Amino acid sequence: MPTPTKGPRLGGGSAHERQILANLATSLFEHGRITTTLTRAKRLQPLAERLITKAKRGDLHARRQVSSVIRNKTPRRWNGEGDAYTIVHRLFNEIAPQFAERNGGYTRITKVGTRKGDNAQLAVIELVLEPVSPKQAVVREAEGAAKRSVKEQAAAEVEDTAAETAEVEEAAVEEASAEEAETTEVEADEAEAAADSDEK
Repeated sequence: MPTPTKGPRLGGGSAHERQILANLATSLFEHGRITTTLTRAKRLQPLAERLITKAKRGDLHARRQVSSVIRNKTPRRWNGEGDAYTIVHRLFNEIAPQFAERNGGYTRITKVGTRKGDNAQLAVIELVLEPVSPKQAVVREAEGAAKRSVKEQAAAEVEDTAAETAEVEEAAVEEASAEEAETTEVEADEAEAAADSDEK
């Protein structure tokens, strides 16, 4: 069972909360940015990012999962015909390709002050449509290369220490076998000497 979110629910119950978040996500994908309360924006952000991730996948199963949340509403476009201008179509064909290079962090929340009537904290949640800068990609590649080199060095050190311990163990075994051979030779010499003395 997933861990429930802490704090009171949005709306009257869990079903109402799901509908509120679905409507907020639909408005976000229709307009690109919406102004809402900070609590609602923070609840909306993980849902919207999961939907974008499914839209990036782009298969039929992902489209059905997104359609179960967004309800396939048609935005206010006067020249739209059929399914070509629904929110789901726009999410899969216009918004998701813009996030092809971005791995997470598809939305941004900015606090914008308080509401006049009840002094509630307001926030703007918007899609981050700026392209990922090539500098960030280069920095990520450099960090990955540095981590790989550190791992390779650690593995090489482990192999070196294992080889050294194996050599030390082999040397100890050779010394032990040499000592045993010497003791057996000494015992054989003593036995011969004892036998010679008995014969005399």
